[in-house]
Amino acid sequence: MKRTHDFAAGMIRAASQAGTGILLIANADRKNAINAAMWRAIPEAMHWLCGEGEARVILLMGAGESDFSAGADISEFPVVRKDTPTARLYEDDNSKAFAAIRDSNVPVIAAIRGICYGGGFGLAAAADLRIAAEGSAFAVPAARLGLAYPADAVQDFVQSMGTQMARMALYTGAPMSPAQLLACGFLLQVTTPEALEAEALRLAETIANNAPLSVRASKLAIRAATQQDEDLLREAEVFGASTFDSADYAEGRAAFAERRRPTFTGR
Repeated sequence: MKRTHDFAAGMIRAASQAGTGILLIANADRKNAINAAMWRAIPEAMHWLCGEGEARVILLMGAGESDFSAGADISEFPVVRKDTPTARLYEDDNSKAFAAIRDSNVPVIAAIRGICYGGGFGLAAAADLRIAAEGSAFAVPAARLGLAYPADAVQDFVQSMGTQMARMALYTGAPMSPAQLLACGFLLQVTTPEALEAEALRLAETIANNAPLSVRASKLAIRAATQQDEDLLREAEVFGASTFDSADYAEGRAAFAERRRPTFTGR
């Protein structure tokens, strides 16, 4: 059964079916620019998808056929980001949105077409995996706007694209091509525009059909390694060990012995 829920007056949309969730940035008239209400809604939507939506994997996408996201809605900046006090509040909402994706218990796949700029690039960088369509356009234009991105977003840039590309992106604000981002490891795959959604769904379904506890344990361990967090490493070790007492581990062994496809429940 398909479940859906809208947030931020329908500009952030969540849907889930058969273990695959979709988080949609839906402001297509403004190239899916993200306003303050949308930033605040992203953690709510992620919470809903991982809870009531029962998602085992989440696809992050832009609405329409043109763009992933042009980033933060600059038209709001004279009010919500006009000086240091307001910027700190605004960036706290940014950081919570990035963290909701980065720290999610389930993998997040960004499926990117068209423009992926600024805060939109930050959301993609916080995801676990990224696939893009040919002709997509990437940029981090902070230096051209005279502002700085939150430090946690910059950390995601470094981890997802490497120090050299992160420096180039942040220092120059220059556009980056899918080929460049594929070469540095930011992108897992580049597809034709027509094949993007199908390829992203295929990858999501492969993950959703695997044992959820195993996937969660792997994500915890990878986060601990990339963030060099000793507390997170201990959490990953404890959680990983607990999988051996799970019903899914018993099901996986039985299915292997019986040469059939396992049916995992996440317990």
